[in-house]
Order: sequence, then C-alpha cells, then structure tokens
Amino acid sequence: MQQWPADWPRPAKDIATGTSDAVAAAAAGDADAYAAAVDGLLTADADQVRSVHSAMVRELLEDTHADGLSGEAVQEVLERCARAAAVWLPTLDVGALAVVLTGSLGLTDYDEDTVRVGWPVVLRQALLVIADLLAVAQAPVDGYLGRAIGEIARAETVEMP
Repeated sequence: MQQWPADWPRPAKDIATGTSDAVAAAAAGDADAYAAAVDGLLTADADQVRSVHSAMVRELLEDTHADGLSGEAVQEVLERCARAAAVWLPTLDVGALAVVLTGSLGLTDYDEDTVRVGWPVVLRQALLVIADLLAVAQAPVDGYLGRAIGEIARAETVEMP
C-alpha cells in the first residue's frame, strides 16, 4: 500500500491511492483491477478527482512535449492511448479521451462535456490518458499526484481579495 503524506486529508489520500492503482492496472492491461480502481474513485468527490487528474494531464503534456504542444501532438496522444487501451479495455471511449485532453487543456468546457458524456466514462478515459503519458515520460505516478494535490491545496488556502 502506497504511503502518502501524513498531512493529506483522507479524500486526497483516497484519490491518490485510486489513481495510483488505476495507473498500475492500465500499465498491466488488467481490466478487472482497472474497473475496481475506477469504481473506488467514483465514490470520491468528482470535482476533486477531476481537478487532480486535470492538473496531472496538463503537467504530463508539458513534460512530454517540451518544445510546445501542437494540435498534432494532442492527436498523437489520443491515437496512441486509444490503440494501447483498445487491446484490453472493452469500455474504451475515444470521444471521451478527446474530452479529457481538450478539457484538461482548457480548450473546451470540461464541466459541460463531463455532464454530456457522463462522469464514469470521463473518469475511465482520464486514467488511461494519465497512464499513457506516464509511460511516455517514464515517470512514476507519485510525483505527479503529489504536485497536483499540493497545488490544489495551495490554491484553496489563498484568500480571494
């Protein structure tokens, strides 16, 4: 079991554990373990999960595309992720992969698209995008999770004028 910082609240630890478990299952192509991890994350607050995952996707896209992110690069991520997941995941939804990528980048209204597509579908695809980008970056999930949760915690403590 992953050990997360002691000062993280229980919801943050649960999101981090579920995300880490889903990424490991996706890397292994284990549909049953993936479904279990997704089911666990569905019990968490959807806005909090989406915030963490969006921050992770943005950072991973920046890290894996140091020369800048073009439309072609986003298309490449979408295609690579879809090809890899289609082999083992019968619930793959390519349209929802696009929602994750465009929503995380702020190119579309993520909230509206999530309502239209459905949170469980978007969540399943978001985790695929994260697993794909982590594999490309050859990086463990822990650092990206820590930075995403830390940034959200900092943003929540900043007082609005």
